[in-house]
Amino acid sequence: MAEAMDRDPREVMEYDVLVVGAGPSGLSAAIRLKQLANEAGQELSVCVIEKGSEVGAHLLSGAVFEPHALDELIPDWKEKGAPLTTPAREDRFLFLTPTKALKSPFTPPQMHNHGNFIISLGNLARWMAAQAEELGVEIYPGFAAAEVLYDEDGAVKGVATGDMGIGKDFEKTGNYTPGMELHARQTVFAEGCRGSLTKTLFERFDLRDGVDPQTYGIGIKELWEVDPAKSQPGLIVHTIGWPMDPKTYGGSWLYHMEGNLVSVGFVVGLDYENPHLSPFEEFQRYKTHPAIRPTFEGGRRIAYGARALSEGGLQSIPKLTFPGGLIVGDAAGFLNVPKIKGNHTAMKSGMLAAETIFAHLTGGENGREVTTYPEALKASWVWKELHEVRNIRPGFQKGLWAGLANAAYETATKGKSPWTLHHRHGDHATLKKASEAPAIAYPKPDGVVSFDRLSSVYLSNTNHEEDQPAHLTLKDAETPIRVNLALYDAPETRYCPAGVYEIVRNEDGTNPRLQINAQNCVHCKTCDIKDPTQNINWVVPEGGGGPNYPGGM
Repeated sequence: MAEAMDRDPREVMEYDVLVVGAGPSGLSAAIRLKQLANEAGQELSVCVIEKGSEVGAHLLSGAVFEPHALDELIPDWKEKGAPLTTPAREDRFLFLTPTKALKSPFTPPQMHNHGNFIISLGNLARWMAAQAEELGVEIYPGFAAAEVLYDEDGAVKGVATGDMGIGKDFEKTGNYTPGMELHARQTVFAEGCRGSLTKTLFERFDLRDGVDPQTYGIGIKELWEVDPAKSQPGLIVHTIGWPMDPKTYGGSWLYHMEGNLVSVGFVVGLDYENPHLSPFEEFQRYKTHPAIRPTFEGGRRIAYGARALSEGGLQSIPKLTFPGGLIVGDAAGFLNVPKIKGNHTAMKSGMLAAETIFAHLTGGENGREVTTYPEALKASWVWKELHEVRNIRPGFQKGLWAGLANAAYETATKGKSPWTLHHRHGDHATLKKASEAPAIAYPKPDGVVSFDRLSSVYLSNTNHEEDQPAHLTLKDAETPIRVNLALYDAPETRYCPAGVYEIVRNEDGTNPRLQINAQNCVHCKTCDIKDPTQNINWVVPEGGGGPNYPGGM
């Protein structure tokens, strides 16, 4: 086993602040820290590590971007060439039936996008990384944080990156390079949704004690180059309804960008009940709708990806600090679900974390825990924004129509209800047995607007070193057949959008077993969330592995 392997001594690097993850929240924290240090004329060493092969390689979002936090962080972002070049021009909100698209007479106010921009989140992060480096931040892509390090008092003292060049047999290969230890006075965990280290912090420090379970969605996205005659830069279309059944939370986005590009995606709430449901197939089916299909006919699909997103809102935010570190961004769950936006709130959380860390490190405060960070958040516009919409997502637990009625009420009252609705259980606990749920017959892909998984994964540029231990690990090897297949008809073969999980049998149909095609994994974390027995544990592969999303995604 890996634990038994002789470990070479690891190089140690020391920093004042270490940031794990180069997404919007992590980069905002790093930039703000250096801004404050430079303004005060103080030396403060800040390091950011990123598991993707480059900054932005693993970032996936719609994305319509609200520039509120960016205005605060880098007020002259226009002059500095931030990639916000497609202003939102028109909002459409549609209810789909199998054959029709009914336009809502009004767009929910959370979806009014005047003043916002349709962007590539990856390109924004690449630009932010350049701004950070100009300020003196050290950024190291291709380094996956694999282990949290603790000091003798139990406080976080940093992280260790994964060893490189370990074979499937857990033995060192000729390419072996030991991981590095990065120590810091404070470590900021900005891993994004369902961070593999963040979830271990939840357990070690009981950070989720007293809060609701987190609930998630899976977002599946494609980038298309469409016929120029169909390109409408600035057009924003959201839909609800078909192909989702009324009990299942879900909806789509379709954003027209410059250069004849269209970002299209579908989100399915992972609290769905039917184990026969496939989010990937629902997305492919959605594109065949008569009101949607014409956008893509005559065009070509150029990229594909998927990721989970934290939908629990205010009542699911964990305790955010612990000795030696804190949590920012989607790792904590700052998504505003009705807005379908979380990048601005994630950035602001990183900025507030930076400000409180800087005051803590330079103010001579005793102790390792930055207790003022949650207080700063609660006094900020982030908390006010999330409080106003806190009841909207849990209102859909009773289905689409009850959810829409509740959303209309909560919107009208601006969240001033004297109650807070709660998420009752984790998403893994919601599946019915296969025998109790209706089967779903999905159409075969037509190769024009709908496609299969493997051709889709190819467009994600996903790559993992094949001779390495699988990063999709099972706590018990028998459970996938004994429980998942027997009771739920192997739902992992459907909720995974990348064809990672397969049930294979002998030629005569006997001896079913689970095959894990870890090289296909696009790092969406859905399996870690939705597995009904929580038997699948997603850990980081070698640094640089996974998808490599291009500019535009």
